[in-house]
This record gives sequence, structure tokens and C-alpha cells, in this order.
Amino acid sequence: MLSEQYLKTAYTLIRVARNVADQAIADRLKALAEDYERRAEQALMTDATDASTDPLGRPEPAEK
Repeated sequence: MLSEQYLKTAYTLIRVARNVADQAIADRLKALAEDYERRAEQALMTDATDASTDPLGRPEPAEK
């Protein structure tokens, strides 16, 4: 899933940021990690939406 890949990248960026001596670079890496975490959330919502449609892309009928 795309969301898992984004989270994995975010965690890697955070780990690297902790080990960087230059604080400016560490801050940029942390900001990039936050962006990837947001992307993971969006991808997770998209995955959930895609799961609620049939293979032809039609939404499921509403329950009565």
C-alpha cells in the first residue's frame, strides 16, 4: 500500500535527521518527514475510499 511506503520514508527521514550534525539540515529533513506523514494519511483515506467502490469504480448503493 502506498500509505505504508510513505510512512516508511517518513520514519527513515526522522532517523536520519536525528543523526545529522547540521541543525538546519535536520530541520529540513523533519519537515520533509512531516510532509510524508501527511501523504500517508491522505493515501490511507484514498485506500479506504477505493475499498468502498466496486471494480468498475461505481460507489456502493446507500443502505435504506
